[in-house]
Parts: sequence; C-alpha cells; structure tokens
Amino acid sequence: MKLRHFMAMICLLAFSSGAFAYRCSIDMRKIDEALAKKPAISETQDAEVKKLRAEGETLHEQGKHKEALEALHKALEILDAK
Repeated sequence: MKLRHFMAMICLLAFSSGAFAYRCSIDMRKIDEALAKKPAISETQDAEVKKLRAEGETLHEQGKHKEALEALHKALEILDAK
C-alpha cells in the first residue's frame, strides 16, 4: 500500500513540473506582449520588468520553474497585465 502511495506521489510531482514549465512560457509571452504595447511605466519600472523577465527565462531554462514563476509574476504585477 505504501509503495502505491509513493508511486502516485512521484507521478503527481512529475506532471506538476511540466505544468509549471508550460505556465512560464505563457507568462513570458504576456510580458513580451505588454512591453510591445509601450505601457505607461517609468524607465525604472521598464528596466525592472526586463530584468525580471530575463531572470524568469534563465530560471525556466535551468528547470527552476517555481522561482521562474515568482520572477515573472513580479514583472506582470509591475505591468498590471495579469
């Protein structure tokens, strides 16, 4: 019985990681689209959004999807594009 629960947990973790990875791509696209519309934000905010977007992409490529989503969501909050 314990082995069955363990295997179920492993499967859930494996599939949830893919969901995070997919979400990263969606959020990066949202940031790119919002920046293309020239939002009414300061130069400092623009630089911060671009930094967070790049950080999110790097973390995504490293497989650190939770951290990537945190960075990307901060950028989206600045853009108010959630």
